[in-house]
Amino acid sequence: MTETPHPLYDRHADTLNRALTAITERGYWSAYPESPSPRVYGETAAADGKAAFEAYLGGDFPLDQPGSGARVATETSPFGVALAVRYPHAGPGELVSAASAALPAWRDAGPHARVGVCLEILDRLHKHIFELANAVQFTSGQAFVMAFQAGGAHALDRALEALAYAYAEMTRHPGTAGWEKAAGKGDPLRMTKTFHVVPRGVALVIGCNTFPTWNSYPGLFASLVTGNPVIVKPHPRAVLPLAITVKYAREVLAEAGFDPNLIMLAAEAPGEKLASDLALHRSVKIVDFTGSTEYGDWLETHARQASVYTEKAGLNTVVIDSTDDFAGLCRNLGFTLTLYSGQMCTTSQNILIPAGGIETDQGHKSFDEVAGGIAAAVGKLTADPARGVELTGAIVNDGVLERLAEVTKVGEPVLESRTVTHPSYADAVVRTPTIVKLSADDTETYGREWFGPISFAIATDSTAHSLELLRRTVGEKGALTAGVYSTDEAVLDAAEAVAVEVGVHLSCNLTGGVFVNQSAAFSDFHGSGANAAANSALTDGAYVANRFRIVQSRRHV
Repeated sequence: MTETPHPLYDRHADTLNRALTAITERGYWSAYPESPSPRVYGETAAADGKAAFEAYLGGDFPLDQPGSGARVATETSPFGVALAVRYPHAGPGELVSAASAALPAWRDAGPHARVGVCLEILDRLHKHIFELANAVQFTSGQAFVMAFQAGGAHALDRALEALAYAYAEMTRHPGTAGWEKAAGKGDPLRMTKTFHVVPRGVALVIGCNTFPTWNSYPGLFASLVTGNPVIVKPHPRAVLPLAITVKYAREVLAEAGFDPNLIMLAAEAPGEKLASDLALHRSVKIVDFTGSTEYGDWLETHARQASVYTEKAGLNTVVIDSTDDFAGLCRNLGFTLTLYSGQMCTTSQNILIPAGGIETDQGHKSFDEVAGGIAAAVGKLTADPARGVELTGAIVNDGVLERLAEVTKVGEPVLESRTVTHPSYADAVVRTPTIVKLSADDTETYGREWFGPISFAIATDSTAHSLELLRRTVGEKGALTAGVYSTDEAVLDAAEAVAVEVGVHLSCNLTGGVFVNQSAAFSDFHGSGANAAANSALTDGAYVANRFRIVQSRRHV
């Protein structure tokens, strides 16, 4: 069977081809500009996007999909802005039934049609990037520029990356092939074989509160483009960004002649446990989840009918041995700890420093001077509330506040967290980062994740001891990122060897504009699937290839 070309594939073929080249070359490339400047997006784009966002507030979200007609509203903004958006509610059976009915035509459309439609969805979302960014900002607590970049441009890049990998895997084999085998003196055996890309079934995406689009888009688009209908179940406190995503995706699907129920929003009523009910449904064959280790482990154990992709908690660690740019080290780590108040799954928590200090371009620095230098950099970034809040954003939920209160009872503070009044949003919940000194023996404290603006300066016996702690803690609990600072190539090599052993991505001697908690689509992998922090990587072939199967049909010629 020869696949019929699709006009949306032709429209976006150049973007797809450039993405396919980018994942092969691994250099810098981005399809979506990350600057919200009017010179890039036009003079009215920001105002139009803000107005579109505000039009949703206090009303029924415009989404026509199967359900009882009931509405749910569960969001509370970290900035104190009243949201009160009411979303359509449906039960697991209604959602799965509608998604299953939409699957056959989408499956039969073929890879080229599906990738064309998905690229058009990304294009449509890009046209509404300011609307999306405002939704991310006011549900997650990110400052606007970060919400625009991480929640808009970078999320779209990660989605496009997943599409490229999926397209490459789906088209690895030909759609049809002629087969001929000699058969002695008789005519050769001849067959025509057709290879069908067959989706696994209904896919479920379980969103998170902090990065509702960035963490959801890879799985969402990897599943959709490989033929699986997708049910999007947002975090109850961050529904709007994914509701907007579903809205525009459904529009594109309908315009292209497909059932819009290929993607649906599963807004959850308080206490409903909708994610668990959907995850265990016999027709749900793929689950993507970002969040706590406890729930991720539960999904991996109990959703046995599905392929489950999880990103969970970990102990992101930095080893400091020496540096030829002490000021740059402090600035870089200070920014890392300050950005979005440390509420990133990639932010460093454990900073391992020899108790005897380190050698630097400014001479020997004691343990206290190293910890104090990093603390001073954080303090400088957060000293002016008007400037500081553009980095810290707001605290995403009460769990972070509880950990900030708990950490005051351990160790010795190098830098204490402060409450900051946001200059634009008086009810915003803003806290600056804290850094606490610990000894290497305090494993019960630093051996668990303290998600939020909390980091530990840990005194070790030596750099070799630091590397052993890195090996042990990440080997046991996992991590998404690790960093090392050293002027000694032997130390850098040893750190890389440990990183490879425990399956964590390593950054060396970051002192400029690249930070350990940020990754670039098409070049950097996010998560490795090689330690307990995540069972998959964003994005590689393994992330997409198990979302479909090849089913063949053969006939004699």
